Amino acid sequence: MATVDRWLLPDGIEEVLPPQAAQIEASRRQVLDMFEAWGYEYVVTPHIEFLESLLTGAGQKLDLRTFKVTDPQSGQLMGFRADITPQVARMDAHSLRREGPSRLCYAGSVVHARPRSLSRSRSPIQLGAELFGDASPAADIEVISLMLATLEQAEIADIHMDLGHVGVYRGLARAAQLSTEQEAHIFDALQRKAIDEVALLTEHLPDDLAAMLNNLSHLCGGREVLEQAKTVLAAAPESVLAALDQLIVIADALILRYPHLPFYFDLGELRGYHYHTGVVFAAFVPSVGQSIAQGGRYDDIGAVFGRARPATGFSTDLKTLVNLGPRQAAALTRGIWAPEGAQADLWQAICDLRKDGQRVVQALPGQSVSAAAQANCDRQLLQNSSGWQVQPL
Repeated sequence: MATVDRWLLPDGIEEVLPPQAAQIEASRRQVLDMFEAWGYEYVVTPHIEFLESLLTGAGQKLDLRTFKVTDPQSGQLMGFRADITPQVARMDAHSLRREGPSRLCYAGSVVHARPRSLSRSRSPIQLGAELFGDASPAADIEVISLMLATLEQAEIADIHMDLGHVGVYRGLARAAQLSTEQEAHIFDALQRKAIDEVALLTEHLPDDLAAMLNNLSHLCGGREVLEQAKTVLAAAPESVLAALDQLIVIADALILRYPHLPFYFDLGELRGYHYHTGVVFAAFVPSVGQSIAQGGRYDDIGAVFGRARPATGFSTDLKTLVNLGPRQAAALTRGIWAPEGAQADLWQAICDLRKDGQRVVQALPGQSVSAAAQANCDRQLLQNSSGWQVQPL
Protein backbone atom coordinates (compact mmCIF):
# COMPACT_ATOMS: atom_id res chain seq x y z
CA MET A 1 0.00 0.00 0.00
CA ALA A 2 1.41 3.40 -0.98
CA THR A 3 2.35 5.71 1.85
CA VAL A 4 0.79 9.15 2.02
CA ASP A 5 2.78 12.23 2.93
CA ARG A 6 0.24 13.65 5.37
CA TRP A 7 2.15 16.91 5.66
CA LEU A 8 1.54 17.78 2.00
CA LEU A 9 -0.81 20.68 1.23
CA PRO A 10 -2.81 21.22 -1.98
CA ASP A 11 -1.17 23.31 -4.69
CA GLY A 12 -1.55 26.99 -3.97
CA ILE A 13 -2.53 26.43 -0.33
CA GLU A 14 0.19 27.38 2.15
CA GLU A 15 0.73 27.63 5.86
CA VAL A 16 2.34 30.70 7.42
CA LEU A 17 5.00 30.04 10.04
CA PRO A 18 6.58 32.31 12.63
CA PRO A 19 7.96 34.92 12.36
CA GLN A 20 6.19 35.73 9.06
CA ALA A 21 2.81 35.10 10.67
CA ALA A 22 3.65 37.73 13.29
CA GLN A 23 4.69 40.14 10.54
CA ILE A 24 1.43 39.58 8.64
CA GLU A 25 -0.64 40.11 11.76
CA ALA A 26 1.28 43.27 12.69
CA SER A 27 0.73 44.59 9.16
CA ARG A 28 -2.98 43.75 9.33
CA ARG A 29 -3.38 45.71 12.54
CA GLN A 30 -1.49 48.70 11.16
CA VAL A 31 -3.57 48.81 7.99
CA LEU A 32 -6.88 48.49 9.84
CA ASP A 33 -5.80 51.28 12.19
CA MET A 34 -5.08 53.44 9.15
CA PHE A 35 -8.47 52.57 7.62
CA GLU A 36 -10.11 53.65 10.88
CA ALA A 37 -8.19 56.94 10.74
CA TRP A 38 -9.76 57.52 7.30
CA GLY A 39 -13.25 56.85 8.69
CA TYR A 40 -13.69 53.24 7.52
CA GLU A 41 -15.48 50.81 9.83
CA TYR A 42 -14.28 47.23 10.15
CA VAL A 43 -16.67 44.37 9.30
CA VAL A 44 -16.33 40.57 9.42
CA THR A 45 -18.13 38.47 6.80
CA PRO A 46 -18.98 34.72 6.84
CA HIS A 47 -16.49 32.27 5.37
CA ILE A 48 -19.34 30.32 3.76
CA GLU A 49 -22.86 31.24 2.67
CA PHE A 50 -25.52 30.53 0.07
CA LEU A 51 -24.14 30.69 -3.45
CA GLU A 52 -26.86 32.99 -4.81
CA SER A 53 -25.80 35.75 -2.46
CA LEU A 54 -22.08 35.08 -2.67
CA LEU A 55 -21.84 35.40 -6.45
CA THR A 56 -24.23 38.30 -6.92
CA GLY A 57 -23.03 40.57 -9.70
CA ALA A 58 -19.59 39.01 -9.61
CA GLY A 59 -19.46 37.36 -13.02
CA GLN A 60 -18.23 34.01 -14.33
CA LYS A 61 -14.61 34.36 -13.21
CA LEU A 62 -15.58 34.48 -9.54
CA ASP A 63 -17.98 31.59 -10.08
CA LEU A 64 -15.09 29.47 -11.40
CA ARG A 65 -12.89 30.45 -8.43
CA THR A 66 -15.51 29.52 -5.82
CA PHE A 67 -15.49 26.19 -3.97
CA LYS A 68 -19.04 24.86 -3.79
CA VAL A 69 -20.63 22.48 -1.29
CA THR A 70 -24.14 21.41 -0.38
CA ASP A 71 -25.49 22.56 2.98
CA PRO A 72 -26.57 19.37 4.82
CA GLN A 73 -29.22 21.31 6.76
CA SER A 74 -31.03 23.14 3.97
CA GLY A 75 -29.91 21.15 0.92
CA GLN A 76 -28.97 24.41 -0.80
CA LEU A 77 -25.73 25.05 -2.63
CA MET A 78 -23.19 27.04 -0.63
CA GLY A 79 -19.81 28.52 -1.44
CA PHE A 80 -16.63 29.39 0.42
CA ARG A 81 -15.97 33.07 -0.10
CA ALA A 82 -13.52 33.80 -2.91
CA ASP A 83 -14.11 37.55 -2.75
CA ILE A 84 -15.35 39.57 0.23
CA THR A 85 -16.61 42.55 -1.78
CA PRO A 86 -20.10 41.14 -2.63
CA GLN A 87 -20.60 40.25 1.03
CA VAL A 88 -19.78 43.79 2.15
CA ALA A 89 -22.15 45.15 -0.50
CA ARG A 90 -24.93 43.00 1.00
CA MET A 91 -24.13 44.36 4.46
CA ASP A 92 -24.46 47.93 3.23
CA ALA A 93 -27.64 47.35 1.25
CA HIS A 94 -29.53 44.96 3.52
CA SER A 95 -28.09 44.86 7.04
CA LEU A 96 -26.98 48.46 7.66
CA ARG A 97 -29.36 50.35 5.34
CA ARG A 98 -27.78 53.70 6.13
CA GLU A 99 -28.60 56.95 4.42
CA GLY A 100 -25.71 58.79 2.83
CA PRO A 101 -22.13 57.56 2.37
CA SER A 102 -20.95 54.49 4.25
CA ARG A 103 -17.29 53.48 4.56
CA LEU A 104 -16.54 49.82 5.34
CA CYS A 105 -13.31 47.81 5.42
CA TYR A 106 -12.32 44.19 5.94
CA ALA A 107 -9.40 41.78 6.23
CA GLY A 108 -9.91 38.04 6.00
CA SER A 109 -8.82 34.80 4.36
CA VAL A 110 -10.49 33.72 1.13
CA VAL A 111 -10.04 30.50 -0.81
CA HIS A 112 -9.91 30.05 -4.58
CA ALA A 113 -10.78 26.89 -6.46
CA ARG A 114 -8.59 28.30 -9.25
CA PRO A 115 -5.77 30.80 -8.71
CA ARG A 116 -5.80 34.17 -10.48
CA SER A 117 -2.53 33.09 -12.13
CA LEU A 118 -0.11 30.18 -11.92
CA SER A 119 2.09 32.03 -9.42
CA ARG A 120 -0.74 33.18 -7.17
CA SER A 121 -1.82 31.69 -3.87
CA ARG A 122 -5.22 30.03 -3.63
CA SER A 123 -5.56 31.17 -0.02
CA PRO A 124 -4.84 34.91 0.03
CA ILE A 125 -5.71 37.23 2.90
CA GLN A 126 -7.98 39.74 1.19
CA LEU A 127 -7.71 43.26 2.52
CA GLY A 128 -9.87 46.07 1.21
CA ALA A 129 -12.17 49.03 1.64
CA GLU A 130 -15.50 50.01 0.07
CA LEU A 131 -17.25 53.38 -0.09
CA PHE A 132 -21.01 53.18 -0.64
CA GLY A 133 -23.59 55.89 -1.30
CA ASP A 134 -21.60 58.42 -3.34
CA ALA A 135 -21.45 58.43 -7.14
CA SER A 136 -19.06 61.36 -7.52
CA PRO A 137 -15.44 61.19 -8.71
CA ALA A 138 -14.49 62.38 -5.20
CA ALA A 139 -15.35 58.91 -3.85
CA ASP A 140 -13.13 57.22 -6.45
CA ILE A 141 -10.31 59.65 -5.67
CA GLU A 142 -10.60 58.84 -1.97
CA VAL A 143 -10.56 55.08 -2.49
CA ILE A 144 -7.58 55.19 -4.87
CA SER A 145 -5.73 57.45 -2.44
CA LEU A 146 -6.46 55.00 0.38
CA MET A 147 -5.12 52.13 -1.74
CA LEU A 148 -1.92 54.08 -2.40
CA ALA A 149 -1.62 54.90 1.31
CA THR A 150 -1.93 51.16 2.05
CA LEU A 151 0.90 50.35 -0.37
CA GLU A 152 2.99 53.18 1.04
CA GLN A 153 2.51 51.90 4.58
CA ALA A 154 3.66 48.45 3.39
CA GLU A 155 6.77 50.17 1.95
CA ILE A 156 6.16 48.82 -1.55
CA ALA A 157 8.69 50.38 -3.93
CA ASP A 158 8.37 51.40 -7.59
CA ILE A 159 4.56 51.45 -7.84
CA HIS A 160 2.94 52.13 -11.22
CA MET A 161 -0.77 52.99 -11.49
CA ASP A 162 -3.04 51.97 -14.37
CA LEU A 163 -6.42 53.66 -14.83
CA GLY A 164 -9.28 53.24 -17.29
CA HIS A 165 -13.05 53.58 -17.51
CA VAL A 166 -15.34 50.77 -18.68
CA GLY A 167 -18.02 53.33 -19.58
CA VAL A 168 -16.08 54.33 -22.69
CA TYR A 169 -16.27 50.92 -24.38
CA ARG A 170 -19.71 50.16 -22.96
CA GLY A 171 -21.13 53.38 -24.40
CA LEU A 172 -19.62 52.75 -27.84
CA ALA A 173 -20.86 49.13 -27.85
CA ARG A 174 -24.41 50.25 -27.07
CA ALA A 175 -24.30 52.95 -29.74
CA ALA A 176 -23.15 50.35 -32.26
CA GLN A 177 -26.00 48.04 -31.16
CA LEU A 178 -23.62 45.11 -30.86
CA SER A 179 -25.01 41.72 -30.04
CA THR A 180 -23.80 40.06 -26.85
CA GLU A 181 -21.54 37.82 -28.93
CA GLN A 182 -20.10 40.69 -30.97
CA GLU A 183 -19.48 42.76 -27.85
CA ALA A 184 -17.65 39.84 -26.24
CA HIS A 185 -15.45 39.22 -29.31
CA ILE A 186 -14.41 42.86 -29.63
CA PHE A 187 -13.84 43.05 -25.89
CA ASP A 188 -11.54 40.03 -26.03
CA ALA A 189 -9.59 41.45 -28.99
CA LEU A 190 -9.14 44.79 -27.21
CA GLN A 191 -7.70 43.07 -24.15
CA ARG A 192 -5.15 41.32 -26.34
CA LYS A 193 -4.38 44.54 -28.26
CA ALA A 194 -5.19 42.55 -31.43
CA ILE A 195 -5.52 45.62 -33.65
CA ASP A 196 -6.12 43.75 -36.92
CA GLU A 197 -8.74 41.58 -35.27
CA VAL A 198 -10.60 44.60 -33.87
CA ALA A 199 -10.60 46.15 -37.36
CA LEU A 200 -12.05 42.95 -38.85
CA LEU A 201 -14.74 42.70 -36.18
CA THR A 202 -15.85 46.31 -36.64
CA GLU A 203 -15.77 46.56 -40.45
CA HIS A 204 -19.57 46.18 -40.72
CA LEU A 205 -20.24 49.12 -38.37
CA PRO A 206 -20.80 52.78 -39.35
CA ASP A 207 -17.47 54.42 -40.11
CA ASP A 208 -17.48 56.78 -37.12
CA LEU A 209 -18.22 54.07 -34.54
CA ALA A 210 -15.79 51.61 -36.16
CA ALA A 211 -13.05 54.27 -36.06
CA MET A 212 -13.66 55.06 -32.39
CA LEU A 213 -13.68 51.39 -31.37
CA ASN A 214 -10.46 50.80 -33.30
CA ASN A 215 -8.82 53.82 -31.68
CA LEU A 216 -9.38 52.37 -28.20
CA SER A 217 -6.41 50.06 -28.87
CA HIS A 218 -4.19 53.12 -29.35
CA LEU A 219 -5.51 55.31 -26.53
CA CYS A 220 -2.97 54.26 -23.92
CA GLY A 221 -0.09 56.09 -22.30
CA GLY A 222 0.39 59.11 -20.06
CA ARG A 223 -1.93 61.98 -19.18
CA GLU A 224 -1.74 63.27 -22.76
CA VAL A 225 -3.80 60.25 -23.86
CA LEU A 226 -6.87 61.72 -22.19
CA GLU A 227 -6.54 64.92 -24.22
CA GLN A 228 -6.11 62.84 -27.36
CA ALA A 229 -9.23 60.87 -26.44
CA LYS A 230 -11.29 64.07 -26.22
CA THR A 231 -10.48 64.68 -29.89
CA VAL A 232 -10.74 61.09 -31.13
CA LEU A 233 -14.03 60.47 -29.30
CA ALA A 234 -15.58 63.89 -29.90
CA ALA A 235 -18.49 62.35 -31.85
CA ALA A 236 -19.14 59.65 -29.26
CA PRO A 237 -22.43 59.35 -27.34
CA GLU A 238 -22.95 61.55 -24.28
CA SER A 239 -22.37 58.63 -21.91
CA VAL A 240 -18.89 58.09 -23.38
CA LEU A 241 -17.98 61.76 -23.06
CA ALA A 242 -19.27 61.79 -19.46
CA ALA A 243 -17.11 58.75 -18.64
CA LEU A 244 -14.08 60.45 -20.16
CA ASP A 245 -14.75 63.63 -18.18
CA GLN A 246 -14.98 61.60 -14.96
CA LEU A 247 -11.66 59.93 -15.70
CA ILE A 248 -10.01 63.28 -16.38
CA VAL A 249 -11.24 64.71 -13.05
CA ILE A 250 -9.93 61.65 -11.18
CA ALA A 251 -6.62 61.65 -13.07
CA ASP A 252 -5.89 65.32 -12.45
CA ALA A 253 -6.65 65.04 -8.73
CA LEU A 254 -4.38 62.01 -8.34
CA ILE A 255 -1.54 63.56 -10.35
CA LEU A 256 -1.76 66.61 -8.11
CA ARG A 257 -1.60 64.45 -4.96
CA TYR A 258 1.09 62.10 -6.26
CA PRO A 259 3.23 64.11 -8.73
CA HIS A 260 6.09 61.60 -8.72
CA LEU A 261 3.97 58.48 -9.24
CA PRO A 262 3.86 57.03 -12.79
CA PHE A 263 0.27 56.99 -14.10
CA TYR A 264 -0.71 55.00 -17.17
CA PHE A 265 -4.10 55.40 -18.85
CA ASP A 266 -5.63 52.76 -21.12
CA LEU A 267 -9.13 53.25 -22.53
CA GLY A 268 -9.03 49.76 -24.02
CA GLU A 269 -8.23 48.14 -20.66
CA LEU A 270 -11.50 46.67 -19.41
CA ARG A 271 -10.46 44.86 -16.24
CA GLY A 272 -13.61 43.62 -14.51
CA TYR A 273 -15.79 44.80 -17.42
CA HIS A 274 -18.74 42.58 -16.49
CA TYR A 275 -18.54 43.67 -12.85
CA HIS A 276 -17.47 47.31 -12.83
CA THR A 277 -19.50 50.24 -14.10
CA GLY A 278 -17.05 53.16 -14.06
CA VAL A 279 -13.40 53.88 -13.38
CA VAL A 280 -11.11 50.84 -12.97
CA PHE A 281 -7.62 50.98 -11.52
CA ALA A 282 -4.73 48.75 -10.52
CA ALA A 283 -1.28 49.07 -8.98
CA PHE A 284 1.71 47.22 -10.44
CA VAL A 285 5.35 46.73 -9.55
CA PRO A 286 7.98 45.59 -12.10
CA SER A 287 8.82 42.37 -10.26
CA VAL A 288 5.25 41.01 -10.38
CA GLY A 289 3.35 40.19 -13.56
CA GLN A 290 -0.10 40.67 -12.03
CA SER A 291 -1.54 43.69 -10.24
CA ILE A 292 -0.80 43.80 -6.51
CA ALA A 293 -3.89 45.90 -5.70
CA GLN A 294 -6.93 46.69 -7.81
CA GLY A 295 -10.42 48.10 -7.72
CA GLY A 296 -13.03 50.24 -9.37
CA ARG A 297 -16.59 51.49 -9.34
CA TYR A 298 -19.43 48.96 -9.29
CA ASP A 299 -22.66 50.94 -8.90
CA ASP A 300 -26.02 49.30 -8.16
CA ILE A 301 -24.56 46.02 -6.87
CA GLY A 302 -26.93 46.28 -3.90
CA ALA A 303 -30.02 46.21 -6.14
CA VAL A 304 -30.39 42.43 -5.78
CA PHE A 305 -30.38 42.90 -2.00
CA GLY A 306 -33.25 45.38 -2.25
CA ARG A 307 -31.32 48.65 -2.29
CA ALA A 308 -29.23 49.88 -5.21
CA ARG A 309 -26.30 52.02 -4.06
CA PRO A 310 -23.35 53.60 -5.87
CA ALA A 311 -20.13 51.97 -4.73
CA THR A 312 -16.39 52.05 -5.28
CA GLY A 313 -13.61 50.10 -3.59
CA PHE A 314 -10.29 48.28 -3.79
CA SER A 315 -8.70 45.07 -2.55
CA THR A 316 -5.27 43.55 -2.18
CA ASP A 317 -3.62 40.45 -0.70
CA LEU A 318 -1.97 41.07 2.67
CA LYS A 319 0.48 38.19 2.13
CA THR A 320 1.64 39.77 -1.12
CA LEU A 321 2.19 43.14 0.55
CA VAL A 322 4.29 41.59 3.30
CA ASN A 323 6.33 39.56 0.80
CA LEU A 324 6.98 42.60 -1.40
CA GLY A 325 7.83 44.88 1.51
CA PRO A 326 11.20 45.14 3.23
CA ARG A 327 12.68 41.66 3.63
CA GLN A 328 13.08 41.79 7.37
CA ALA A 329 11.68 39.27 9.77
CA ALA A 330 9.31 40.61 12.38
CA ALA A 331 11.27 40.92 15.58
CA LEU A 332 9.84 38.60 18.21
CA THR A 333 9.64 40.39 21.53
CA ARG A 334 12.39 39.22 23.82
CA GLY A 335 11.01 37.52 26.89
CA ILE A 336 11.58 36.50 30.48
CA TRP A 337 12.18 32.84 31.35
CA ALA A 338 10.31 31.74 34.47
CA PRO A 339 11.11 28.50 36.28
CA GLU A 340 8.75 25.56 36.54
CA GLY A 341 6.55 25.60 39.60
CA ALA A 342 3.05 26.13 40.96
CA GLN A 343 3.87 28.36 43.91
CA ALA A 344 1.35 31.13 44.46
CA ASP A 345 4.00 33.84 44.73
CA LEU A 346 5.68 32.69 41.49
CA TRP A 347 2.35 32.70 39.65
CA GLN A 348 1.57 36.18 40.98
CA ALA A 349 4.96 37.47 39.81
CA ILE A 350 4.39 36.03 36.33
CA CYS A 351 0.90 37.57 36.14
CA ASP A 352 2.18 40.98 37.24
CA LEU A 353 4.89 40.96 34.58
CA ARG A 354 2.41 40.00 31.86
CA LYS A 355 0.03 42.76 32.98
CA ASP A 356 2.92 45.18 32.55
CA GLY A 357 3.27 44.06 28.93
CA GLN A 358 6.20 41.70 29.43
CA ARG A 359 6.46 38.43 27.56
CA VAL A 360 6.94 35.61 30.08
CA VAL A 361 7.58 31.96 29.16
CA GLN A 362 7.32 29.48 32.01
CA ALA A 363 9.36 26.30 31.90
CA LEU A 364 7.53 23.02 31.51
CA PRO A 365 8.48 19.88 33.46
CA GLY A 366 12.01 18.78 32.57
CA GLN A 367 13.02 22.08 31.00
CA SER A 368 16.01 23.96 32.31
CA VAL A 369 17.15 27.51 31.76
CA SER A 370 19.15 26.27 28.77
CA ALA A 371 15.85 26.20 26.81
CA ALA A 372 15.39 29.95 27.31
CA ALA A 373 17.32 30.90 24.16
CA GLN A 374 15.03 28.81 21.92
CA ALA A 375 12.07 30.61 23.51
CA ASN A 376 13.74 33.94 22.66
CA CYS A 377 14.22 34.92 26.30
CA ASP A 378 17.12 37.14 27.36
CA ARG A 379 16.16 37.44 31.03
CA GLN A 380 15.06 35.09 33.79
CA LEU A 381 12.89 35.24 36.85
CA LEU A 382 14.82 34.31 40.00
CA GLN A 383 13.82 34.21 43.65
CA ASN A 384 15.95 35.93 46.29
CA SER A 385 15.42 37.41 49.71
CA SER A 386 13.37 40.24 48.19
CA GLY A 387 11.06 37.92 46.30
CA TRP A 388 10.92 37.14 42.60
CA GLN A 389 13.22 39.41 40.57
CA VAL A 390 14.04 39.69 36.87
CA GLN A 391 17.72 39.15 36.14
CA PRO A 392 19.79 38.99 32.93
CA LEU A 393 20.47 35.52 31.58
